[in-house]
Amino acid sequence: MPEDFCTHRPLFGGAITSTFPRRFEDVSIIRQVPDHQEAFVDPARDESLIIELLDLKTDVADQGSATWFLQDLAAEQDAEGTMVIEQSGVFEADGVRFRGIPAIITTAVGQMAISKGRQGRDAQNVVKVYLANLRLKGVATDVLITAYEPILINAASETAAAVGAGVAIPAEQSGCMPMRQVFTSAVTSFKVNDWNLFGSSAD
Repeated sequence: MPEDFCTHRPLFGGAITSTFPRRFEDVSIIRQVPDHQEAFVDPARDESLIIELLDLKTDVADQGSATWFLQDLAAEQDAEGTMVIEQSGVFEADGVRFRGIPAIITTAVGQMAISKGRQGRDAQNVVKVYLANLRLKGVATDVLITAYEPILINAASETAAAVGAGVAIPAEQSGCMPMRQVFTSAVTSFKVNDWNLFGSSAD
C-alpha cells in the first residue's frame, strides 16, 4: 500500500539515514524530542520507532548488550511482566565503519506492560519491543534503534481512543508492513553519512 512505501529518512540533520515506511511521522513536529533522539510514530496503529545516540557503556559487554539495554528500558519505563523473547549473538555491521572498524551489533526482542506518558499502571498496554544496539566504539557511542508494537491495548489507556481497546489488529490485516520488518529495515539500512556528528570523538 502507498502509505507503507519505504523511503530513506534523514536523521540528525542528515548525518545519519535509515529506511522505513512513510506512515511513521516525525514526532518532533508534534512535541519536543531530546537532541540525542529521533522519534517516529504511526498514530493510527500506535507503533513507534526511536533512534537514540548514547555515550558508550564501556561496562556493558558486547554479548547481550541489546538485552541489557532492553531491561534498562523496562526499568526506566516502570514496566511490568517484562520477558526477553529473543536475543542475538554479536555481529559486525560491515556497512557502518569508522576508520575501517565495523560497528558491533546485537538485537533483542521483549514483551512488557507499560503505560503512556504519565498514565498509571491501571492503564498499561502490553507491547512487543524490538531493540538493536549498534556499538560505534571508534566514536564512543551506543546507538539504540527501538521499535514498539502494541499487542494488547488497555481500555483505560489514552491509546484506546485512537486505535481501540483489546487485541491489536495485526499489521498484515491492515495492509501494513509488520513491525518486525520495519525494525529490520531501519537497522540494516542504518548509515552514517557524517561522522562529525559525534564531535571530538571522530577527530
